[in-house]
Amino acid sequence: MKVIVCGAGQVGFHIAQHLSRENNDVTVIDQSPELVRRISDTLDVQGVIGHASRPDVLERAGTADADMIIAVTAADEANMVACQVAHSLFGVPTKIARIRAQAYLQPMWANLFSREHMPIDVIISPEIEVARAIQRRLTVPGAFEMIPLVGGKVKLLGVRCGKACPLLNTPLRQINQLFPDLSITVIGIVRDGDFMVPDADSQMQPGDSVYFVADAEKQDRAMAAFGHDEQEARRLVIFGGGNIGLFLAEELESSESKLNVKLIEWNAERASLCASRLKRTMVIQGDVLDTQIMDEANVAMTETIIAVTNDDENNILSSLLAKREGAARAITLINKGEYESLIGSLGIDVVVDPRNITVSTIIQHVRRGRIHSVHTLGEGFGELIEAEALQTSPMVGKPLKEADLPEGMVIGAVVRGDEVISPRGNTIIQAKDRVVVFATSDIIAQVEKMFSVQLEYF
Repeated sequence: MKVIVCGAGQVGFHIAQHLSRENNDVTVIDQSPELVRRISDTLDVQGVIGHASRPDVLERAGTADADMIIAVTAADEANMVACQVAHSLFGVPTKIARIRAQAYLQPMWANLFSREHMPIDVIISPEIEVARAIQRRLTVPGAFEMIPLVGGKVKLLGVRCGKACPLLNTPLRQINQLFPDLSITVIGIVRDGDFMVPDADSQMQPGDSVYFVADAEKQDRAMAAFGHDEQEARRLVIFGGGNIGLFLAEELESSESKLNVKLIEWNAERASLCASRLKRTMVIQGDVLDTQIMDEANVAMTETIIAVTNDDENNILSSLLAKREGAARAITLINKGEYESLIGSLGIDVVVDPRNITVSTIIQHVRRGRIHSVHTLGEGFGELIEAEALQTSPMVGKPLKEADLPEGMVIGAVVRGDEVISPRGNTIIQAKDRVVVFATSDIIAQVEKMFSVQLEYF
């Protein structure tokens, strides 16, 4: 597949990295010679210097025979025009654009992106995606990651193992024997910053971050088995009234839960806007690093604070101050990947990475055929893929222990109708089953090639 990526920033770089790893023909356009040079030197992609919305630049990039254009430059308007030009002049079949300004995304203007006007097939709003990701994490206190799969029947959960975790130092094969009702599959363990795919003899240790797939109906039981029985938060304070903070507050107000939510915003004009749009949320104008403002928001009695200002350092420091004041849990937005390795030692509970969330959302739209969702895990650990098995799949009709699965691939769950099956060696996948698969980044191309023929990915 030939893909044109407009924008060589962090998101554009990681999209190009994913697609080039899978042997796609990728060309990246950016007006920064430094960014184009970096991406060309680092990845197996072509680089073109220029404005991505200009017809001559798009032509030079080979847009005439491209299958898809993904526009993720810093400017919404450039992304929209690039998609329009790709459609009108070059007939590109699939057009994806990142659009941040919420004014473009109001329901009353939805017709703007129809085929008759500005034909963009998929619109990605990072702020909305991040706010929804935070909201998902709020539903599972104690987890630093939560991704619903197969219509919510299955969940990918990420937890940290404390010293009191009942499952420590126990081979995974014995966990399944000791707790047969858990219905979980551990797909990854992060230890001292290194990700590993466990086998049946692997053991979890204190300080490990563990990713596992579980039956959603047994979520509470699974969390308790890892030593997490925290109650869902009722008192929340949001630090930052930007697009993410405001959208999150609006989503929380529209939910049925009766939450006590406060929002702190530094800019007086923005705080006034937030107050005018929120009905039940208390809006406080002030500095999130000011302890008096924290006292006014009663952070000491708050179960969860959510730091989503536009500044990583502000988010980290305000989260640490809130924890010192007595807040039970901190969810912190961090854009700079180099900070992530520091977070665990600082005591921040959950890190939200907008880049990973945006890339995951875009990649799942790139996949076709029987793929239903794709999610990237961690800093390039791999991908969690939800797919539908067809009769022609080599995994259908035989026990999994007889299937030739590549090293680094783990089947996390099989869903048959309303039944969630925790896969074992004698599990037999049937046609039309939904299969949740994890693949490390170095074998994604191999795994997708196996599925592309049999499961009609492309």
